[in-house]
Amino acid sequence: MNKSLNARNQSVFYPQTRSLVASVSRLSIILGLFWVSGCATHTVKSTSYTPAIQAIESVPENLLMDVGVAVFDPGIDELSRSQEEIVNQDIRIAESQYVPFLLAETLQRTGNWGIVRVMPNTSSPMDLYLSGTILNSDGESMAVRVRVEDSTGEVWYTKEYNEATSRFSYEPSQKRQNDPFQTIYNSIANDLLAFKEKKIKIADVEEIRAISELRFAKSFIPEAFEDYIDVDRNGEFVLVALPSEQDPLLGRLRTIRERDFMFIDTVQDYYDTYARQMREPYDSWREQSFYETLELRELEASARRRILAGGVAVLGGLAAATSGGDYVTQTGGAFGAGAGAYMIKSGFDKRAEAQMHRESLRELGESLENDVAPRVIDLQDRTITLSGTVEEQYEQWREILADLYAYESGDL
Repeated sequence: MNKSLNARNQSVFYPQTRSLVASVSRLSIILGLFWVSGCATHTVKSTSYTPAIQAIESVPENLLMDVGVAVFDPGIDELSRSQEEIVNQDIRIAESQYVPFLLAETLQRTGNWGIVRVMPNTSSPMDLYLSGTILNSDGESMAVRVRVEDSTGEVWYTKEYNEATSRFSYEPSQKRQNDPFQTIYNSIANDLLAFKEKKIKIADVEEIRAISELRFAKSFIPEAFEDYIDVDRNGEFVLVALPSEQDPLLGRLRTIRERDFMFIDTVQDYYDTYARQMREPYDSWREQSFYETLELRELEASARRRILAGGVAVLGGLAAATSGGDYVTQTGGAFGAGAGAYMIKSGFDKRAEAQMHRESLRELGESLENDVAPRVIDLQDRTITLSGTVEEQYEQWREILADLYAYESGDL
């Protein structure tokens, strides 16, 4: 009785189970073959070069706006959890000084602006001030966010720039000609020029330049220059009146401002030396990082494929092994389960290999840190060691300027 019932149950259910096992097994084989073949895909990137534009009409020298480019925010606080695993903070901090230097160089080469300087801080008002944040930089792609503000406090715009480069950019001949991400700097320069030509009138430029000078003067003698500029309800500076060109205070302040510019120009030598010494190890790191990034992405994709294929293989293998079929079917099912487990383990091993590449990126960053040590710069009457931050040195210089002004004014 029990034997006939079991036989009847097998005759009813076994064909369906066998069909399911066959389907799952075929899917396991297909995915297994997909995993074995690799099915690796490589995205080929090509970037069109965007040149920096020069203004069509020449601008009189007195209407050329001076531009200050701030040391960028390295963007460490904006990193996602996955980015934190692969971003080396020491490299980001080095990039935060390297990127604004290249941007300042690009703006200066266009001839569309006055003097363009990398600024230690905002103590010295400039006609235009560019600040930025590095959002991504891994050798393969770069993303930065740039904010433009004039000396009145009006924000022109904030914009993000993204660029992906190709292997071609790391060819020796190309690296000698341009930075792999020079297109980003050119695009920023072009947008800045386009905004000025479209939105800023000559009268606006004159007011912006006057406010820059008066803000500098007010920082030294508030009581003498506070009536010339005011702050509106939006927090922006407004020109109320202009001092007389024959005002002796204004003449002395202009002399002090020239000395301030002299120091900032000396600081540019520091940034220039910094950038030149950083370029070779940094380009080497970026090129290696470019290939590491590509391989890391492929390893992670391969790991996902292996785990997916292994999971289906285990499912198919277990179904076959427990289907109640003949010996060959059960043996094949057990083999499928074992192969699937191996594929899952292989996937996790691949992820461990990806982690090794992340460690490699970090090691590359640590090797770069020793090549960008601070430098000693010589002024006319003293030597300044920029061993801490440039900002601290600049604050000391501002105190010296205040003493010089007081001495020349007879206040000391």
